[in-house]
Amino acid sequence: MPYQKVLSEQSILRRARAKLGLSQQQVADKARIHMQQYQKFETGTRNLSSATFDIACRVLEALEMDVVRYFHGGYVLSEEYYELPLKEEEDKNAEH
Repeated sequence: MPYQKVLSEQSILRRARAKLGLSQQQVADKARIHMQQYQKFETGTRNLSSATFDIACRVLEALEMDVVRYFHGGYVLSEEYYELPLKEEEDKNAEH
């Protein structure tokens, strides 16, 4: 049965940065914030959603993400689908 993997805010930011091929310092520079501040967003020490709207917008724009889509939860689900193993297959695998 297919499902979507729920991504954390930190994973969303890391994936967006990786997709652009940027370092944390490059994102911080584009957003006009200190790198340590951006690192806190990626590590989860601080949530982007609780930062000032100005800082959050600058970070999202630096990552070429849509601000409105982000705040409406449009980036929460990944596009990857995974198949969950059927109960019977799990039982068979456990026997071997």
